[in-house]
Amino acid sequence: MDKNKMNLGDANQGKTVAIVSYLTLIGLVAALVMNNSNPTSLGRFHIRQSIGITVFAMALGTLSFIPGIGGILSKVAGIIVLIALVLGILAAVNKQEKEVPVVDQFFQKWFSMI
Repeated sequence: MDKNKMNLGDANQGKTVAIVSYLTLIGLVAALVMNNSNPTSLGRFHIRQSIGITVFAMALGTLSFIPGIGGILSKVAGIIVLIALVLGILAAVNKQEKEVPVVDQFFQKWFSMI
């Protein structure tokens, strides 16, 4: 019976790490530390996805420097990033390793060292 309780605790720990990883850069660092002490597959998946979304958001942030249409493009990019974060958080809450459409397959490969 203790083993079942331990597995439940690990599952809850993975869920906590997964959710925290989407909460700003400080949350991402906290999730990395939490997952380092008790690694879970769910936590690792969502940490990689969160890092990818963060890097993607920073890259899209450079769109604002384009004269004329940069402001509009950066706002559209911001909405896309917000949708990706919401999808990631919803998957983390439901304990699912659900990829963000289109780009997550790259994030899982690029950040596989985590």
